Amino acid sequence: MKKTFLLLAMLAMVFAINTSYAQNEEVDVMEAEQVNPEDLPDDTTTTVEEDETVTEVVEAEEATPERKGTQIIKKFFIDGGGFMFPVLFCLILGLAIAIEKISTLNMKAINSKKLLTKIEDHFKKNDAEGAQEVARNTRGTVASIIYQAISRRKEGIEAVEKSIVSYGSVQMGLLEKGLIWISLFIAIAPMLGFMGTVVGMIDAFDKIEQAGTISPSLVAGGIKIALLTTVGGLIVGVILQLFYNYLISKVDGIVNDMEDSSITLVDMMLEYGISEKDKQ
Repeated sequence: MKKTFLLLAMLAMVFAINTSYAQNEEVDVMEAEQVNPEDLPDDTTTTVEEDETVTEVVEAEEATPERKGTQIIKKFFIDGGGFMFPVLFCLILGLAIAIEKISTLNMKAINSKKLLTKIEDHFKKNDAEGAQEVARNTRGTVASIIYQAISRRKEGIEAVEKSIVSYGSVQMGLLEKGLIWISLFIAIAPMLGFMGTVVGMIDAFDKIEQAGTISPSLVAGGIKIALLTTVGGLIVGVILQLFYNYLISKVDGIVNDMEDSSITLVDMMLEYGISEKDKQ
């Protein structure tokens, strides 16, 4: 599943790059095909101006707010320059990992109370093997820990508690696996944006140095790149931070459920004397 999500992320990245370049080519073609009214005869200038006015009115009527918003985002992405692509890469790859992790955690989370009720029913019948089989056939982190604990029942309650602690640490590591990459992208995306800001400002001052004068139109391009890359990096960082916090809350919930279930299991084993009976 991880390979599938990573493949989808790479395909989305390639699609975004191709779309951006395609839009640039369309803009260049439109500019090349644009007719200059001054180059036309006097009797056709009025007609061209009327046609352009009608075309602008029709396009304004046909354009929807959603389409305008999409075009604005694409335009800002293109105007942001080369640093927008690694920022987009951080967003796509981070979202892919986050979605895959959410799916994994949802599969590991189970109804622990229902599982413990089934196990307690087997304990009441002095059927430790049946309880162990129930835990084995149940998916999830809690079921795995319960299975490991019951499998050590013949070694005494202390061995059961030690197995819960040891195997619980292993399961916690598996639950947190992959989160480090999301936190990495959260840190990298704004840094890439700030790097684009520095590059844009350097470009602006370089143009001022070459021109020997300060003109708003001269430095506007560099300042625009600086602002767009900063905004892009911050937006990516905020989005991934929301997913990261959600995943952390999911992990904490599973860990708390794991600890409560382990305590309940040990209490049930002491109450029904499971380990003592197996020793006898």
